[in-house]
Amino acid sequence: MSARMSPGAPHPSAPATLLVLDADPLPRLGRLTGRVRIEHADESTLAERLPHADALLVWDFASDAVRRAWPGEGSRPRWVHTASAGVDHLMCPELAASDTVVTNARGIFDRPIAEYVAALVLTMAKDLPRTWDLQRRHEWRHRESQRVAGTRACVIGSGPIGRAIVRTLKALDVTTALVGRVPRTGIHGPNDLDRLMARADWVVSAAPLTAETYGMFDARRFGMMQPSARFINIGRGQLVVEEALAEALSKRWIAGAALDVFQHEPLGRDSPLWEVPGLIVSPHMSGDTIGWRDELGQQFVELYERWAAGKPLSNVVDKKRGYVPGH
Repeated sequence: MSARMSPGAPHPSAPATLLVLDADPLPRLGRLTGRVRIEHADESTLAERLPHADALLVWDFASDAVRRAWPGEGSRPRWVHTASAGVDHLMCPELAASDTVVTNARGIFDRPIAEYVAALVLTMAKDLPRTWDLQRRHEWRHRESQRVAGTRACVIGSGPIGRAIVRTLKALDVTTALVGRVPRTGIHGPNDLDRLMARADWVVSAAPLTAETYGMFDARRFGMMQPSARFINIGRGQLVVEEALAEALSKRWIAGAALDVFQHEPLGRDSPLWEVPGLIVSPHMSGDTIGWRDELGQQFVELYERWAAGKPLSNVVDKKRGYVPGH
């Protein structure tokens, strides 16, 4: 990337067209009003409008419409930004091979997700689901709970979210090991994963979805965990073989689990996962705190102004790897 010109930046004299893949509520792009030609598309109109856009904001980050509609040849947006940390929903071979710049919402969700993971750890250690259930039944049943300090966690995914989880768990005096794609100082490589999972009380999945990580948490890996261990996934649903996790919980190979992301979302009312013993189900909300949409909108506006001025962009995704490389 040039130090002076951001890839794909518009010509200074040409008004840029920003296409937004809509979701409700729409993004607040106040500072761009009157300065940019803003157009909107849904899944049915995206393909016909993509060739006429200079930049694309994927506000509907649950949609895979970009992957299906991306033009293989000819005109296309010079920059795509997704209002999410993951980019697997939009990446396709044509986009990966193009010179289009892709950025993500890296930095928005780190601390909220880390707080959510800490809340799940405390909830399971202190047996709060059973406490609430007993309260509803008006039953007074004294129990002992687990001490969190001194336990061990293995966090998979060494990006900003994984690192924030490690910092937060360390504040609870949890001994943590972080696993990434490449081993380096303070980060273990994939070859250490099985050993670390086998020793961990908490296994936390925060990895991006790539060809290497798809289905990485399977029957073999759940089978090597301690019977007292718990599993948490706040990464991508496709990282987990859900049937294998359900079996591990039903047969008490592990003590509990919490899923905030799923292979298919929203989770159907008839999904067997709702009834799996020891499983906490939440609707992909771990990073969504009050005001998060405004933060996403503000982040995009700031990135757009840098792009329009020809300045280098942050959060640029390595399209072959499927995530923003670490420093």
